[in-house]
Amino acid sequence: MDNLTAITVARGDGIGPEIMDATLAVLDAAGARIKPEFIEIGESQYLAGYSSGISQQAWDSLRRTKVFLKAPITTPQGGGFKSLNVTIRKTLGLYANIRPCVSYAPFVQTLHPKMDVVIVRENEEDLYAGIEHRQTDDVYQCLKLITRPGCERIIRYAFEYAQNHGRQHVTCMTKDNIMKMTDGLFHKVFDEIAKQYPAITTHHMIIDIGAARLATRPEQFDVIVTPNLYGDIISDIAAELTGSVGLAPSANIGEHCAMFEAIHGSAPDIAGQGIANPSGLLLASVLMLVHIGQPAVAQAIHNAWLCAIEDGIHSAELHHAQSQRIAVGTQAFAQAVIDRLGQQPKHFTPVYYSGSPASNGSETTVSANSSPSELLFKSPKADKKMVGVDVFVHASDTSADFLAGQLSALTTSAFELQMITNRGVKVWPAGFAETFCTDHWRCRFAAPGTNTITHTDIIHLLEALTARGIDVIKTENLCTFDGERGYALGQGQ
Repeated sequence: MDNLTAITVARGDGIGPEIMDATLAVLDAAGARIKPEFIEIGESQYLAGYSSGISQQAWDSLRRTKVFLKAPITTPQGGGFKSLNVTIRKTLGLYANIRPCVSYAPFVQTLHPKMDVVIVRENEEDLYAGIEHRQTDDVYQCLKLITRPGCERIIRYAFEYAQNHGRQHVTCMTKDNIMKMTDGLFHKVFDEIAKQYPAITTHHMIIDIGAARLATRPEQFDVIVTPNLYGDIISDIAAELTGSVGLAPSANIGEHCAMFEAIHGSAPDIAGQGIANPSGLLLASVLMLVHIGQPAVAQAIHNAWLCAIEDGIHSAELHHAQSQRIAVGTQAFAQAVIDRLGQQPKHFTPVYYSGSPASNGSETTVSANSSPSELLFKSPKADKKMVGVDVFVHASDTSADFLAGQLSALTTSAFELQMITNRGVKVWPAGFAETFCTDHWRCRFAAPGTNTITHTDIIHLLEALTARGIDVIKTENLCTFDGERGYALGQGQ
């Protein structure tokens, strides 16, 4: 077969090998013009001593093919192992995670038969940076990192996706009523970019009520764009609302590479039983085929899959007590799809992908096209001035007033102690006795008036703190940018 496209394939852990074999069988029967390169990742590689779960040879394949079809893998919980999924996404710059969540009523049981939502999730930043520290006996920290270029890139992708796929509405979900700077930036950039797409209606929702509305009225949503953690959570919720998380595919798109996978995990509890649902990975392979320029094959597979669902061919987790449908195993489900290649669904609207022979120029489902890098916003260089420093200290068996007495003695012409917080709540001056405190204190030193400070001033302050036996954990410089405060006030400040 000529013009084969090389793709990297990982069979994964748990149910991964079973559903990958089923998926590849369908791809082969449908005439997909692919040349798989198989790599080992996940549990076997962790045990072989690769702390990232992937070897250099596997990286070489991914960088060469630039297309990755991946079955679920097992990431050990706890310990020193990092998530391989996160490592791959961040290392290869797969900034956009696209998760279409569609109901297939009445053939798949769901409370929301008209649901058709696409979650566009930022894939590299937020708490998934995985920067964590134990700072005291009692306190652990995880840093939430949000960047303007990261926000601009994923939000623009969401609008481009909506525009290219006939979607009418984009909803942004954040928690910027609490995280006013990080989530606030995401919301601000959303509002800026929305002005460039006047034909698309927009809405912003706080993530908690947004998730609640998604769970009860998903038909109100079209495209949702959100930071990493929220997107991870609500896309699983949305997928389960359609009838099963096992139905949902995922595309991870970057400027240089792309990865396609089911959104579910490796399910080791049912591995080897031949009952796993291959649909999520199979539909992910459909997205992959569109991405690599084989829309006709993608269309044939997707329509055959819809025919199988219409004919009542179900995997075990979709079967229920009142069902009159047929529950089959993993390979039997794949064979049912193969048997229906070339057929068109009767209840569902047939899928047409752009570029395929029967296409009318529009896609009824997801395809993965990355946003061009030249659209990235370039922030102008701000006038940055350092006006103080937050010093975090570890101090047990003490009080805010006692600690303030020690620190106030260090007041100089450069600094004055302005505030002490514990877990973000102001406890000095004028703290409340009812406030529960741990051994982790943020001590804010600020330059008086409109003065500024230098790094040398901070070094002298740290020397003075150390001389007094105060255990400094870390510091965070307090800066203004074009006169605007670049740090949050304490709760109660």
